[in-house]
Amino acid sequence: MRTSTRRSRRLGAIAAVAALATGLLAGCSSDPDSGSSDANNGGSGKGKTTLTVGTFGVFGYKQAGLYDEYMKQHPSISIKENVTTRTDVYWPKTLTRLQAGAGTDDLQAIEVGNITEAVQTQSEKFVDLGKQVDKSQWLDWKLAQATTKDGKTIALGTDIGPMAICYRKDLFEKAGLETDRTKLAAQWKGDWAKYVDLGKQYMKKAPNGTKFVDSASSVYNAALGGESQRYYDKDGNVIWDKSTGVKKSWNAAMTVATSDMSAKLKQFDPTWDQGFAKGSFATVACPAWMMGYIQEKSGDAGKGKWDVAAAPTAANWGGSFIGVPTAGKHQKEAIALAKWLTAPEQQAKVFAKQASFPSTPAAYDTLKPAAATTSYFSDAPITQIFADSAKTIPVQSFGTKDQPIGTAITDVGILQVEQKGKSPEQGWNAAKAEIKDVLGIPGVPVRAPHRRDRKGQNRMM
Repeated sequence: MRTSTRRSRRLGAIAAVAALATGLLAGCSSDPDSGSSDANNGGSGKGKTTLTVGTFGVFGYKQAGLYDEYMKQHPSISIKENVTTRTDVYWPKTLTRLQAGAGTDDLQAIEVGNITEAVQTQSEKFVDLGKQVDKSQWLDWKLAQATTKDGKTIALGTDIGPMAICYRKDLFEKAGLETDRTKLAAQWKGDWAKYVDLGKQYMKKAPNGTKFVDSASSVYNAALGGESQRYYDKDGNVIWDKSTGVKKSWNAAMTVATSDMSAKLKQFDPTWDQGFAKGSFATVACPAWMMGYIQEKSGDAGKGKWDVAAAPTAANWGGSFIGVPTAGKHQKEAIALAKWLTAPEQQAKVFAKQASFPSTPAAYDTLKPAAATTSYFSDAPITQIFADSAKTIPVQSFGTKDQPIGTAITDVGILQVEQKGKSPEQGWNAAKAEIKDVLGIPGVPVRAPHRRDRKGQNRMM
């Protein structure tokens, strides 16, 4: 998963996460905020072909020793990684350089929230890597995200963010709920509304100072990650306000936001981190890359208290790609490096280092989570849970404004309800106004998106 602030990392609003546990995407060495690092120990590359890899945040290749390994195998190659910490800085500058046909890196990382824009508007600026590899190595839905309508694959998939539910089994026990991960998953299987209903039960006997879930936005993003219909249809038309996936996810989030089951924390803010440390919430939607984050923020006090269960539906949060710009000076060498970095063997090595889950199923049988991670999460079968999710995630249609649309819904619409006490209708209208601005749509009368039925549930019209 990769998103630098990880509120875009995946989904547009997830940019704040990626820098912490997944590996993010890059910029160029001339960027003022770029922490450039030469993987060749500062080597000058004399007598060698120097390949630059543009990434953002912590992509994992250097950390897993892959650059050093490749250079050892290929003495004529020197690798330099150019890192930009923020995706909102990295991607606009990358676009400018792609359009200018100069200044790009030899390999350019692309975050999942930007891949559709790259496919639809910049495909001519990238080498067709589909002609260079066996495309069956990748999950179908992952490959589809980086492929144009006429079959050109502009980038190769790196990691993905298959979803699970991480939960505090000690808090569940105190609340009188099931703690066995298999039985628990069966209770909410197939519908995020069942997960929310369990939250209502939790709150009846919730341990003092605890809530069922960290935030309503977390529930929205997790639910939407498993829906085939999101903000755009397969033809690139904006359908967010008619999308069944958005409606179902919004309804689940509104049930949380208008109840007492949310800790009302904004993900990746300091207060959210503190919530992990204090044990303020019992569950969190948990893509593979978040496990390292939970370990760090919950600390030693959380060891053995956290467990992992399959999510209500197979869903994805995050992930990235590596492409080769046509403006690069060393295309042949760059293609070879891109193929090697994204091969199943190398993806498995990155997983072992930082839990970035591979997009190549051939790697799954070889994945070995760190022993410390396995014990921290109560010896849950982590690899199996995430692999099962990864294989059944639906193909989703993304658009060029996916990130800002998602951010408008979570950071404007849902927060209006959850933190400012606005009604679901007011929250929806606030999000709609923001999205109109993002899309450049003139103001028109806004129709109420939902009503409250007699049971107090929020429903989209």
